[in-house]
Amino acid sequence: MPSPTRTVPPPISLSPSKSDGGPKGRARSSSIVAVQEVGGTGADEVLDQSVYRNQNSDWVNGKGAWIIHPLLTLAAKIIIDVLPGVTQEASWTIVNLGYLLISYVMFHGITGIPFDPDLHGGAYDDLTLWEQIDEGAQYTPAKKWLFTMPIGLFLLSTHFTHYNPWLFAVNFSALLFVLFPKLPQLHRHRVRFLVDEPIPSGAATPMTPMTPGATTPVNRRSWAQPSN
Repeated sequence: MPSPTRTVPPPISLSPSKSDGGPKGRARSSSIVAVQEVGGTGADEVLDQSVYRNQNSDWVNGKGAWIIHPLLTLAAKIIIDVLPGVTQEASWTIVNLGYLLISYVMFHGITGIPFDPDLHGGAYDDLTLWEQIDEGAQYTPAKKWLFTMPIGLFLLSTHFTHYNPWLFAVNFSALLFVLFPKLPQLHRHRVRFLVDEPIPSGAATPMTPMTPGATTPVNRRSWAQPSN
């Protein structure tokens, strides 16, 4: 009795063909400007964030947290006015730029929780203080106050600098730089420059289709030796 013919599947090519328009010797692509989303929104991240109160951002809604901004600004204005040779235009500009710089570093320049970072399982590691306030909710009273405070200080500095065009341009540019990351459209998003983006290699998809029945295991021994 002749042995049955074995069906051997053709070899599978895992390399991309030359005509498929795939990458040729390049593994990554650089983008000049890219907007990337940070922070997870899955069930594990939400659970880690809700286990304990976030002491890093709860103070924003505490008593006296709002009034401390104008008080510190007024104290800085008095100290700068004491310095000899400082005009009112320069004094208001220094106060405005100083407040904007400190607020930007505090609310947008530092990520994570400085105290007990493992308490929430690293759920806040990629989030700024602004993104942690009120669990990321938008248009809350605290965020409205922190949004209007730099605008009010900018209007005061513009008035007391007698609408100097150069000082107005400097103060207005700094104001936009601070207000831009506060917009809801940029919540948990980062604008990055010269980012390397990976390109799919295409090696995971077989180029040659398998023949029907090729996945059936072949018992070579039973086919080679007829049964008794």
